[in-house]
Amino acid sequence: MDSIAEPSALLLLPPPSSTSVEQFQEIYEPILTEVLSKISNDLNGANHIAILDIALSIPGLLSPKYLPRSKVFKPLQHLVANIYSLIGIICVKKNIQLDAAGGIDARVILVDSELSADTTTSAVPTGPIISLRTLATSTRLWDRVFYPGNQVGQKLATDFSSVDPRVESPGVGGLQSIPNVPEWTASGSLLASEDPKDDAIAHYSVAVGGTFDHLHIGHKLLLTATVLAMQPITEADKERERVVTVGVTGDELLVNKKYADVLESWEERCKSTASFLSAILDFGPPESSSTRTEIVSQPQSHGKYILLMIRPQLTLRLVKISDPFGPTITDEDISAIVVSKETRSGGMAINEERTKKGWRSLEVFEIDVLDTGNMSTGEVKDFASKISSTDIRRRRTEMAQNQ
Repeated sequence: MDSIAEPSALLLLPPPSSTSVEQFQEIYEPILTEVLSKISNDLNGANHIAILDIALSIPGLLSPKYLPRSKVFKPLQHLVANIYSLIGIICVKKNIQLDAAGGIDARVILVDSELSADTTTSAVPTGPIISLRTLATSTRLWDRVFYPGNQVGQKLATDFSSVDPRVESPGVGGLQSIPNVPEWTASGSLLASEDPKDDAIAHYSVAVGGTFDHLHIGHKLLLTATVLAMQPITEADKERERVVTVGVTGDELLVNKKYADVLESWEERCKSTASFLSAILDFGPPESSSTRTEIVSQPQSHGKYILLMIRPQLTLRLVKISDPFGPTITDEDISAIVVSKETRSGGMAINEERTKKGWRSLEVFEIDVLDTGNMSTGEVKDFASKISSTDIRRRRTEMAQNQ
């Protein structure tokens, strides 16, 4: 791997026995620790970033019974939050760098591991929820594919290799077993919601906003959740366009931020945000890709934006915002917004403005706070610094001063 500019690995995770943070930590922490440590050791201080795609298997996830997708937003984002929480916990304990030179860029996706889950519901293979077949036959070039060596892990690896002509059977070639993993039984009710949404709405235009400076795992959860709120492209409505709008704070609003001299520019922040979203969305073969970029700059408010056509009927729009509302009060078609606990009040304020216009209120989806588990006070502080753009900028400033 040392000779490869950007090492890349895939970790196949079998379904959990429960969605509780405690159960996730019990079964997945040893596995993630082994993989993250191995990749970090292989980097050995190299000045590049290793990519780790983490595919969490949930059987039946592509079933029509889980549509509209907004119906299962809450349990889905909870699964993703649990994995990102564990990544943060492990990287604090093991002093592993994330999303910076010499560190690891981890991306979590959800996979329907039933081999029959193919294109029956999805017309275009777009993430962050895909079939195991789509994952295995994608053109991603992983150096290694890790899987737990217990029975559920071996079955998942065998199914994966059975549809990927590039991968040998478990134990051979690029597939690498993680030893000494205890057995567990997958839960049959992973998507059971405390508040079933029988009146769930299908959303075709969803939005999120933020600064997105020095992209970290908190941002990744927020962006992934935004796409999870959107209706996937199916055969039934494949002609209808899906739009993901990301409001990215303009540079002029950030001049008073701490350590502003190491703030990334609006263009840099858009680039890293778009790169992450493309990585969790686009799993189709390159010949069917229509990805293209268009940069638009107009004199009116929110007139600067970047359009990326990820796939046919799937557009990513990155808009420069100069107020708390952004395009949510200028684009009536947006029907949902994803917020964090800290930005919940912003969602309410947006709906007040839309009501004044006589527009339908946005459905507001809220993500979990990343859980620190049973970490010590010092470790909790270190964890918080990994999901704080201000602390990331502070460390960058201190590193530059010490050079």
